[in-house]
Amino acid sequence: MQKLFTYLLLSSVICTAMLSLADTAVAEETSSTSATSNQLVAVDPEENTEETQQAAMAQVTSVSQLSDVQTTDWAFQALQSLVERYGCIAGYPNGTYRGNRALTRYEFAAGLNACLDRVNELIATGTADLVTKQDLATLQRLQETFAAELATLRGRVDALEGKTAELEANQFSTTTKLNGEAVIAVGGVISGDTVHGNKVNRNFVLGNRVRLNLDTSFTGKDLLRTRLQATNLDFFSNTATFTPEGDFRFAFPGGNRNNVGIDALLYQFPLGDKTTVTLEANAGAIDDFTNTVNPYIDGDGGSGALSQFGTRNPIYYLVNGAGLGIKHEFSGNLELSLGYLSNSANDPRPGSGLFSGAYGAIAQLTVKPSDKITVGLTYINAYNNSFFANGSGGSTNANDILQASESNSYGIQASFQPSSKFIIGGWAGYTNAQVLTGVRGNADIWNYALTLSFPDLGKKGNIAGIIVGMEPKVTAVSTSLRTAGVDRDPNTSYHIEGFYQYKLSDNISITPGIIWITAPDHNDRNDSIVNGALRTTFTF
Repeated sequence: MQKLFTYLLLSSVICTAMLSLADTAVAEETSSTSATSNQLVAVDPEENTEETQQAAMAQVTSVSQLSDVQTTDWAFQALQSLVERYGCIAGYPNGTYRGNRALTRYEFAAGLNACLDRVNELIATGTADLVTKQDLATLQRLQETFAAELATLRGRVDALEGKTAELEANQFSTTTKLNGEAVIAVGGVISGDTVHGNKVNRNFVLGNRVRLNLDTSFTGKDLLRTRLQATNLDFFSNTATFTPEGDFRFAFPGGNRNNVGIDALLYQFPLGDKTTVTLEANAGAIDDFTNTVNPYIDGDGGSGALSQFGTRNPIYYLVNGAGLGIKHEFSGNLELSLGYLSNSANDPRPGSGLFSGAYGAIAQLTVKPSDKITVGLTYINAYNNSFFANGSGGSTNANDILQASESNSYGIQASFQPSSKFIIGGWAGYTNAQVLTGVRGNADIWNYALTLSFPDLGKKGNIAGIIVGMEPKVTAVSTSLRTAGVDRDPNTSYHIEGFYQYKLSDNISITPGIIWITAPDHNDRNDSIVNGALRTTFTF
């Protein structure tokens, strides 16, 4: 008897690894084929998670040529009795074996190991008296009969444990995962000759934007993201159209000549079950902690809309830099986002710093009346921040006014998904700017858009989108500003954009698209501009 107890205790080394296989083997009882290919999972008992189980899968040698254990065999009936008495194998509602077909010898061995593990548990918890001598004798006989199968499976487990140890020893980090995105794009002005009397540069360019995210978690619920970015794509407004409207989201002001630098640096952690805190140390953006309510179209340049304006409501670009964001979920249908970000938080000079320089603060209530409808109600207070702060868009006049103002912006964003293949959305944004330098006065700035998106159009994973709207326009100014030569924009420009993102594979997509800007800078004297782009995005 002592020998049997010793053997049972030693067998616990492989019992945990066999539990996953045992569940899989028994759960396949309704299959019409008993000679199937089986898989064995090597699992650390202290890290027995679904992820580690799937990652450690290894193919077991085919057993189709081996004789199956028939339902009439003594071994089958003996194991069935043990399973039902001790609840060795989970997965059936009434806890019974419910075997109605023959098992391969490896399937049977897996079930045997599950019973060994259960008996070991009873012994370890001091309830060994629940195990009868007759059952112990039956287990001993079963182990002797299936010694070869148990030994083979144990060898497979040992081999997998060795490989797992080698991978762990050579892995990048136990706490950090690397993921990345590379955008290679061809773009340029297709149509349009002059803007503000300047000849439009019609050359096409080929450029890139590469992002590498190092995502670290210390508790499994927090996130430290360090993003490295390199790009050589400049905003087209600087070199082509002489207006900020229609710029590509994947471009970068001034580019950085493909020099690698730290872009986003943030730390997110939960504060209770419903609150998430985001500390933004560099290049913080609104979408880090706020729902922009523009599904499928807001892809931050790597997917979805091609333009800055088409990506999200421009008032969101008034909040950027370093600071703090908080998101609290009252329920699955109601969420509050609060944030404060400064453009010059690391600058100690007068007029800069965390609270003395340009900043943006946001409060947004996101409501989901149903699974198909999402509405965002947004308020933003900003100081000396323009739409150029974390993007580009709107008239030159609107951005010049905001760069010397304290502004209050109000936005409403909404999306409605009547089916899985179609989403209609849009937004309206109003900004009241109070000019604080020189001649003081007020100005009103409006923008709006209607968006249509078509997920899985033509193929699962594809996305088609249409954006039609008006980029930020100065619609009214106070008398004092008009006297000083600052007036409202004379006409109305419309932004019309269409794109089709085609999924070549799980990691590669290609997106052709066109952006048509009528009367750029809200001025009919300017030629309409058509920008075209072909974006290829690689994710890994």
